[in-house]
Amino acid sequence: MSAPATASAGTPLSTTQVSEVISGARDRIDDLDARIIALVRERMSVSAEIQNARIASGGRRVNLTREMEVLRTYGDALGRSGGTQLAMTLLELSRGRI
Repeated sequence: MSAPATASAGTPLSTTQVSEVISGARDRIDDLDARIIALVRERMSVSAEIQNARIASGGRRVNLTREMEVLRTYGDALGRSGGTQLAMTLLELSRGRI
């Protein structure tokens, strides 16, 4: 069984206060999720620009060296397992499956 929720001073929170904390935190998460979704959509659009320019110049749609850099960046920042998995998902959303 977990310990009761407490305020920063160590005073236990009432059920109402706990509900308010959870509700406020969920509102913040919903706001963060909306911002993340907007950023992912923007990333997808920029990636499409890059792919179109690369293809128009006779190049390949995908640059594997660049993708490895992205994987490394996310892995370093967020952990090898979760960060790399998130990067793979973003890359797939942005360029499609290869």
